[in-house]
Amino acid sequence: MISFALFRLPHAQNCTLIEQHAGEPQRLQSCRELNGQQGFVLAPFHVSAEHPILLIRPDVVQEMSVDDLFAQIGDASSASFQQKGSTTCETEPDTNYAIDFANFHAQLSNGAFRKIVLSRSKVLPREHQVDVRQLFCQACRLYPRLFIALVSLNDGTCWLTATPEILLEGIGSQWRTIALAGTMQLQGDELQGEGEHVRWSAKNIQEQRYVATYIAQCLEQFSLDFVEEGPRTVRAANLVHLRSDFTFNLVDVSQVGDLLNALHPTPAVCGLPKHDTFEFILKNEHTPRQYYSGFMGPLALPCKTGSVTDSSTHLYVSLRCMQITDNAYRLYAGGGLLKDSLLEQEWQETEAKMQTMRGLLNQ
Repeated sequence: MISFALFRLPHAQNCTLIEQHAGEPQRLQSCRELNGQQGFVLAPFHVSAEHPILLIRPDVVQEMSVDDLFAQIGDASSASFQQKGSTTCETEPDTNYAIDFANFHAQLSNGAFRKIVLSRSKVLPREHQVDVRQLFCQACRLYPRLFIALVSLNDGTCWLTATPEILLEGIGSQWRTIALAGTMQLQGDELQGEGEHVRWSAKNIQEQRYVATYIAQCLEQFSLDFVEEGPRTVRAANLVHLRSDFTFNLVDVSQVGDLLNALHPTPAVCGLPKHDTFEFILKNEHTPRQYYSGFMGPLALPCKTGSVTDSSTHLYVSLRCMQITDNAYRLYAGGGLLKDSLLEQEWQETEAKMQTMRGLLNQ
């Protein structure tokens, strides 16, 4: 089975296919090993022997319109593959999530952490054997503002994401990243706009500021001229977030793996202080995250900038994602906890985030 990745950048009409025709994707044990590499990256939240960083070699790179891909594989909307109960939101936290919340929140209450991210997953049966590329195309149609990526590995496992969060992207020496945190769900007439009338709580503002401060501290190690703009409200599916943008020059592009090593995981998916919250999550979270809240995207692929051939990188945090196996869809979601977080509100936030993937299964 051929390993491949399909991706579409936000607001783009075209998607790109990257195929590796022989062997397994390269297995890496550190972000630093991405220095000087090229291909499509699938990185986990926690790198381990079981879940390494995977690099799909670009034996074939093909760009096509999403409409043309639809025509090749058949329109997803014409296939009957609705999942029973796929759009049902659970109003009450399950036992494991409630236990984790109490455990995580206790660390915030006693002052050990300033912020920590708690995630969960939900398994839905895969009742019909649908071409996973149909789900990719449907995601492109439903979520034009998001980065859409499908990774199919030669063991038959697939990962699909529709994410708003840039980890790192650049062309040549011009680079950017973002600080994305805080979540509110749009309802009613709000769905007609971009969330411009949303009023943010102090909790959401503080959470986003933690992430922005952390990213600024990381960039100081690699660039002397970064610029921060924001925060501003941005929409992602039926949710809105607070976002700050950072632009900077990266003089030595061959050392991009070192920058990734410093950035990942950001407080948006981990917490503060970073090392302590990271270790706590690994030891105490009920659901292993695997490749959820890692990152994925093309690394150092050739591109044309006017008459000059450059390299482009578009790495996004793997949020709003699901793992697809022969018989199930495993949906993932998480949220940042602060001292004043409430169990029911955080549960509902994860339910709202899971709806991004649930929505693909009921078209």
